[in-house]
Amino acid sequence: MIIQVLHCPNCHGTDIVRHGQTRQGKQRYRCREKHCGGRTFLLDYTYPGQSPEVKRQIVDMAMNASGIRDTARVLHVSPNTVMKELKKKNLPSSR
Repeated sequence: MIIQVLHCPNCHGTDIVRHGQTRQGKQRYRCREKHCGGRTFLLDYTYPGQSPEVKRQIVDMAMNASGIRDTARVLHVSPNTVMKELKKKNLPSSR
């Protein structure tokens, strides 16, 4: 038997419980840390645009003046995914 210690991608806490399955049958997990607020996450996402790492890369590329289509092409996600993630973040304008 192998025991895998899971960490929340939001708060990096270890108080994690299983929280059902997605429609595709993937295991969903929920963080029980108080300051995390019970966020749910997956270990492996079907679409790469949903993973926290790709979302962070989208914001990093935007801060380095990469265009929307260029970011989408490099990260293999839809331009709509890039736009949606950038609208969530209030990035400072260059004015």
